[in-house]
Amino acid sequence: GDRLRDWLGLSREEFYDRDRISIVPMAFCFPGYDSAGSDLPPPPRCARTWRERVLDAIGRAALTVVIGGYAQGWHLSNDTRKQGVTATVADWGRWWPDVVPLPHPSWRNNAFLRRNPWFEADLIPALRAHVRDVMDHTF
Repeated sequence: GDRLRDWLGLSREEFYDRDRISIVPMAFCFPGYDSAGSDLPPPPRCARTWRERVLDAIGRAALTVVIGGYAQGWHLSNDTRKQGVTATVADWGRWWPDVVPLPHPSWRNNAFLRRNPWFEADLIPALRAHVRDVMDHTF
């Protein structure tokens, strides 16, 4: 959570405030690893079973941050799965300000950050300012 908190500009206390922040996984279960040691994709049946129920319980969010290709395909459109995470994140203004697509904040995406300096130069400052505005004006 350190990198994601940094990207959002949130303190540890703000990030884990259950009254203000909801973290909703795609699958609600850990699918395991493939032979290369990477996470397996979230099982579609888990999302079909739980995701809508959880989102309905949360209600309308002031901001939805959509992390990774599977979440982007679910929330934005299946077309985003075809174009890939980099292209979807690069087109972040298309969904702004209600939804912001991000790559996964894992250390495994350090190469993404090196290849795409616009992400930390353009998107992250805008995201931090928007998150701060939402946090300061919600509740």
